Amino acid sequence: MTEAFEEPELVIRARQRADELGFAISSAPGVGRLLAVLAAAVPPKGRIIELGTGSGVGVAWLVHGLGARADVRVTSVDTDTRLLDAVHDGEWPEYVELVEGDGATVVRERAPFDLIFADAPSGKVDGLEHTVAALAPGGVLVVDDMDPDLHADDGLLDAIATVRRLVMTDPRLQAVDLAWSSGIIMATRRTA
Repeated sequence: MTEAFEEPELVIRARQRADELGFAISSAPGVGRLLAVLAAAVPPKGRIIELGTGSGVGVAWLVHGLGARADVRVTSVDTDTRLLDAVHDGEWPEYVELVEGDGATVVRERAPFDLIFADAPSGKVDGLEHTVAALAPGGVLVVDDMDPDLHADDGLLDAIATVRRLVMTDPRLQAVDLAWSSGIIMATRRTA
């Protein structure tokens, strides 16, 4: 049984922004709550990156999870200038950086990260090797939208199956396929 909890104000504003922009693929509430839990566990002076800013729902959940902490750097990357401009207008803590660019490139250039949320094709479908390599030892990777039913009509079904296979079999990772919400694969980079 799942109880309904009110979303944090930052998340509510990001969902409103999504509605205003016609952005229909924001992170599901269950995924957001998982991100908040994982952000809370990031080590002191840790680094988080989100690949796919969208309307800012994912980064809002990450910020919520950090609570009063200001020692963690949160970077969110997207290629859509219109979306990023709208998200820039939000009220974000100083430790949040919104970057326009290719996620696979940014994650490679700025590695390592303690938490990576792969929510866009770049860094997930394209450049997954860079994303996995960018994980710090003990770092956590969350790959979103892995439910095959979500991709029946978008031409990504085979690509998503490949991502699942690669993450689940990578010897550097300990991974689990979570068949709930939008379909999540979560993995931790082994320390040895």
